[in-house]
Amino acid sequence: MCICHVESKSATERSVKAPARLIWEIQINYQRSMVLSFWHRLLDMEKFDEAWHRSDIADEMEELNEAEGFFNRWSELSDVVYTVTRAQFWSKISGIRWPLRKRDYWWGMLYMFPKYTLRWCFFNFCGKLTDRSKKVHAVRNPKKIHKLHLIAEEAGVPKKKFEKICRRWVRVWPLLK
Repeated sequence: MCICHVESKSATERSVKAPARLIWEIQINYQRSMVLSFWHRLLDMEKFDEAWHRSDIADEMEELNEAEGFFNRWSELSDVVYTVTRAQFWSKISGIRWPLRKRDYWWGMLYMFPKYTLRWCFFNFCGKLTDRSKKVHAVRNPKKIHKLHLIAEEAGVPKKKFEKICRRWVRVWPLLK
């Protein structure tokens, strides 16, 4: 046998693998789209135009670049993922692409879901304790008092009462950083 003769996979074997991988990637992307669309619909945040989202993503990228330490960087990465997916899957802006490596997207998403879902639940809960007739949809950092006042103003609930309730519950609510 000649050493220059190397058996390679047939053309049909290669052509079968390529579509199988493509189909798998399409299925993953479709499932990801369904989950993210459903999740953003649940959060029901305000929709904005492309310029606002680009500015928000730039701000989050700057915070990510300035973050130090594993958990702070991971938290900021989840903020970037949230802002990008919010633009893509909630505001339906197709011109915005993922600005980092693909694996960063998945790592950020892993932290994004619990972080933002728990924040949304926290503000929904505190809003109901403040005024049952109002809905509070927010995912901001509840440890910053000026943000609590903004949220109360936007939702139309009493600022001082909302702040008092949030400050009481923020101590026992997980993953709110």
